Amino acid sequence: MKRPFAELSGTGSYAPPRVMTNDEFSKILDTSDQWIRERTGIRERRVSSKDESNACMGKAAALQVLEQNGLTPLDVDAIVYATASPDRLLPSAACDLQAILGAKNAAAFDVGAACSGFVYALNVAEGLIASEQGERVLVVAAEKLTSIMDWTDRTTAVLFGDGAGATLVRRSAGARGILASYMKSDGTLAELLYRPGGGAAHPPSEELLKDHSYYIKMAGREVFKAAVLSMADACDHALQRAGLAAGDVDLLIPHQANIRIIEATAKHAGVPMDKVYVNVDRFGNTSAASIAIALDEAVKTGRLVPGMTVMFVAFGAGFTWASMVVKW
Repeated sequence: MKRPFAELSGTGSYAPPRVMTNDEFSKILDTSDQWIRERTGIRERRVSSKDESNACMGKAAALQVLEQNGLTPLDVDAIVYATASPDRLLPSAACDLQAILGAKNAAAFDVGAACSGFVYALNVAEGLIASEQGERVLVVAAEKLTSIMDWTDRTTAVLFGDGAGATLVRRSAGARGILASYMKSDGTLAELLYRPGGGAAHPPSEELLKDHSYYIKMAGREVFKAAVLSMADACDHALQRAGLAAGDVDLLIPHQANIRIIEATAKHAGVPMDKVYVNVDRFGNTSAASIAIALDEAVKTGRLVPGMTVMFVAFGAGFTWASMVVKW
């Protein structure tokens, strides 16, 4: 097993106080609590208010991490921000966070890899440290997906939630840290999970709102198949690169998209479900933020303690997929 170069230090998360249950969806859509639970494993999710911006949620998670490390915002060398639902397209969510956080000494930029974003961002942070661009890199993943989902589409509206998570990546001082990682993508499958309008190719217009092409579109069955295959591929590669076997994994934290995807991925990876962290039932799919939120919960509830080996695995629009093995 190789000596890690960078480690994750401290965790933080934020979830809006507004909880929306499946029963509430049944009042506005042709669906039911049973239908949603059987197909997704979700029973509730968090919905942000108009006053809870993406960057504000990211700030709440980031401040927890800085406090745990005894740092101030001025000590941060870089901010790598993972999101698919920024408050605005220009400037980046990272720059918005930098401003409200007061991290004026930091370089700040976004990583756009959808649900794989947190793992991608961790890889970028490790690279910044390796290239001596900084010693303390704040990685934040935040989503306000309820602002870009179609509330009239029962196949997607019931899936998503809002929230944020964060960690600090710094040079490893010992045996703990990132052991191996893997990233891949396939842009030819982009239109299975995407937002057709709203960008430069199809700028915002009254027509986009009328035909709902501003919102997330997903071919659920095809995405399910691709997610399982890709996350299985990612697990295999990360473990191989780390020189470890499935039995060496103490905890698997997958992207929280769907309980059936999680179960299929764990089965392929050879990790029993009692070693898999699941909170999709309470948060739904929070895209880039899902692993970050789950990681913070796992630490704070004692599911993940120093000395354990944890593996992250994610799949998202792009398609993108990624995995990482970390000695905690």
